[in-house]
Amino acid sequence: MSLSLHSPPSSFLSSSLPKSTLGFANGSSFSTLLFKSNRSFPVLRASGSSSSVDTGSRTELDAVSSFSEIVPDTVIFDDFEKFPPTAATVSSSLLLGILSLPDTIFRNAVDMALADSTCSRLDNPELRLSCFVNKALVNVGGDLAKLVPGRVSTEVDARLAYDTHGIIRRVHDLLKLYDDINVPPERLLFKIPSTWQGIEASRLLEAEGIQTHMTFVYSFAQAAAAAQAGASVIQIFIGRVRDWARSHSGDPEIEAAIQRGEDPGLALVTKAYNYIHKYGHKSKLMAAAVRNKQDLFSLLGVDYIIAPLKILQSLKESITAPDEKYSYVQRLSPQSASSYEFTAEELTKWDQLSFASAMGPASVELLAAGLDGYANQTKRAEELLDKIWPPPNV
Repeated sequence: MSLSLHSPPSSFLSSSLPKSTLGFANGSSFSTLLFKSNRSFPVLRASGSSSSVDTGSRTELDAVSSFSEIVPDTVIFDDFEKFPPTAATVSSSLLLGILSLPDTIFRNAVDMALADSTCSRLDNPELRLSCFVNKALVNVGGDLAKLVPGRVSTEVDARLAYDTHGIIRRVHDLLKLYDDINVPPERLLFKIPSTWQGIEASRLLEAEGIQTHMTFVYSFAQAAAAAQAGASVIQIFIGRVRDWARSHSGDPEIEAAIQRGEDPGLALVTKAYNYIHKYGHKSKLMAAAVRNKQDLFSLLGVDYIIAPLKILQSLKESITAPDEKYSYVQRLSPQSASSYEFTAEELTKWDQLSFASAMGPASVELLAAGLDGYANQTKRAEELLDKIWPPPNV
């Protein structure tokens, strides 16, 4: 059964900008790596057959939406009406945004978390703050579930990224809190970093029927292992892979893509998509960190594309003429995936050793940077909650 972002099991959206945002994690908790060289990459040439549609006088947004589900990276306070999100992610970054803007519609959800007697009774300050953060995430997630038709993805503390059982316990705790406010499991996903331990946690959670959203994917090994684990969503950050390649060298996977004349970020999405569809994995692939319209055109056919608002606005304002329909070519499809060739090494049954060996310097460095950023955001959220606890009205 295919997933749609307009009804569960579908939607995700991520907030990782340091202001109150609703969007799929296209932004990051750490600064994007700066370009240090002029290396450039040509447009990805996808293998297999292609197809196109007669766009008539529709907008470019209409045309590209014929191939992939386009997900707005929406800033709720500025652009909610223009590009209403179909789903949401609640994260420590979103909590920071809410705490910095006391008049937001979500502030009461945070204040109610601080008034929670179960958390307040905990003597251990660290446990008490962690309890407040969990309660605040769920309260805000519950509010978001009333605003969006799709699913709410809840960030799992990045400090648990290398603790499989810690991740599972945290997800169970969050599920219990959601149950307390009558948000059913089918409206939820849990966003987990794609470490080996995170992927193992995904495998065990998916076996329970709890759907997971794997993030910080920067290598084929991560994507393939997550697919083998049965992760519901696998999110690849194409722009960050490209940024790394422009200022670094020495990653075999990236160098191989460049030698083939391909953009390394787009090539990673292509390989992961073809692997998922050729071998019948249930995972859906989400492309994030899309930097321009050409990125988006080169990804047509992937399950979901997270598009920044400036790109969406440009697509919405551009009308396509019938003679321009050739521009909209489906780069990825289950049919083209069937002819994609993988090496024996790529078709391995991933275990911790083979996974670690296959992680190149790009994925190692980018994963570490992402985890550090998310962990720092959670710590900052805890510190802010500690400063305002107990709230004045309690």
